[in-house]
Amino acid sequence: MKVRKTTTADVEAACVVLRRSITECCVEDHRNEPEVLSVWLRNKTPETIAGWFAVPENFSVVATSGEQIIGVGLLTAKGELALCYVLPEVRFTGVGKSLLHAMELHAVQAGLTGIHLSSTATAKAFYLRNGFTPSGAPEVEFGIQAFPLTKRIGANNRFQGTSAPPRRRP
Repeated sequence: MKVRKTTTADVEAACVVLRRSITECCVEDHRNEPEVLSVWLRNKTPETIAGWFAVPENFSVVATSGEQIIGVGLLTAKGELALCYVLPEVRFTGVGKSLLHAMELHAVQAGLTGIHLSSTATAKAFYLRNGFTPSGAPEVEFGIQAFPLTKRIGANNRFQGTSAPPRRRP
């Protein structure tokens, strides 16, 4: 598995990753309610994703296994972790942590002092394990409960990320 910056050729596969991850991994959040799922997936289209990748200030990455895209992440210039999704079959194998690590390193290099996000209930434990802390009351986004989380990073905050991406489990 390797993590690299996105290209325009990655849009379709990244869209599949987002939609499958939300549909199959985040059942705790959308509860298989068609209306909630529809609202959440509404902007997860190749056209929208291409627009996100094209914003010069955004830092977007994909995780690949061979030629297959198995994860996607996006960090905005203001330190918002907007995307960190993996295919269901690679969940809990270090792919998400590798994506997160790449985005944290970019944030440090960009001079950011923190990263923030709105986590799903499904992903909340992942972010807490990786140094994020709650930063506000839960909110409702896309018809689901979202948990505001932040992580301090940078030279003045002693970067809390790992020094190297995690090793894959056999």
